[in-house]
Amino acid sequence: MKLTVLPYGRHEIDQDDIDAVVSALKSDWLTTGPLVNDFEAKIEELVGAPSVVVSSGTAALHCAYSAIGLKPGDEVITPPITFIATQATAALFGAKIRFADVQADTANIDPKKVEELINSKTKAIVAVDYAGHPVDLDELRLIADKHGIYLIEDAAHSIGSSYKGRKVGSIADLTTFSFFPTKNMTTGEGGAVSSLNSELLERVRVFSRQGLVRDPEKFKLDPHGPWHQEVHEFGLNYRLPDILCALGISQISKINKFKLARSEVFNAYSLELAGLENIKLPTLREYVDPMWHLYPIRVPAQHRKHIFEGLRAKEIGVQINYIPANMHPVFDAETNNLENLENSRNFYAEEISLPMMANYKILSADSIAYVSKTVIELVKKL
Repeated sequence: MKLTVLPYGRHEIDQDDIDAVVSALKSDWLTTGPLVNDFEAKIEELVGAPSVVVSSGTAALHCAYSAIGLKPGDEVITPPITFIATQATAALFGAKIRFADVQADTANIDPKKVEELINSKTKAIVAVDYAGHPVDLDELRLIADKHGIYLIEDAAHSIGSSYKGRKVGSIADLTTFSFFPTKNMTTGEGGAVSSLNSELLERVRVFSRQGLVRDPEKFKLDPHGPWHQEVHEFGLNYRLPDILCALGISQISKINKFKLARSEVFNAYSLELAGLENIKLPTLREYVDPMWHLYPIRVPAQHRKHIFEGLRAKEIGVQINYIPANMHPVFDAETNNLENLENSRNFYAEEISLPMMANYKILSADSIAYVSKTVIELVKKL
């Protein structure tokens, strides 16, 4: 199969971004320095909650699970339709993963299915904002509070989105973000955790800085000198360097422009593909304002591979997001059972992600029309 010319996702970097990184390279700090605090302040302004920046979206999830004290024997409830990092970072603490089916239209976790799985071992509900469309946070919040468990929002797809007028990042106990190049904004590699709970966020910060405690008021040992620091609980090096924070600060200043561009792509596809038989378009519920990360269409399962390969053959980058996490061989046969995960199974069998980005030079109006025309041609031949 030929390499694709039109990618399914790509970063948007301009001269301001380049200048910001060059300036950081010429400064006294390459790793953790003053730009970390500056970037965290910008994220807090965007998401409505204090934040800690880390080295990836995966690191953000790992830090969130550490913050809630996840341990062997605990259970977390997650959707199958997500990248495996949502589960892997919990499993590495020894937690058991329980899979709740998704809603048929949004591919977001179904609150009704979540409540069916809660028991005395449940530690957290982990909800994923698939494609940028926020999950049903009010319903999940009620369930979490009723059972005295944590609500974690994996918002790797949805920074810049809002739910019922509230910013994603300010509602769940902990919200995690990713700044991978195909995401809504990028630092190359990077992520963040936000929370209105200062205690949880401080645990995130300490874990992501190798567990080092530098506040004299918290020392358990008599200080050995001005160099003294100590570790009370183990952590890891998940720091985001100043170089990447410089890029993040520049990128976040353009987040509204990126959101508008992605909305225009979403609307253009929806207009071009409206009314086409044998295809389902993404859902947009009236109470959310998404920043779209993906444009997932659904086609007849028996023809999905043919349509996927037909698009790739026309040099259109498409992707499948995602193989349901429970299907990976790392999980045991009991977990792999799809009997109660019908919507997840069907969604995966039918889904294709069309190119989506905030880059007008690559994904122009003509490119969107070309993608749409190709989809229509392939679907009409079924």
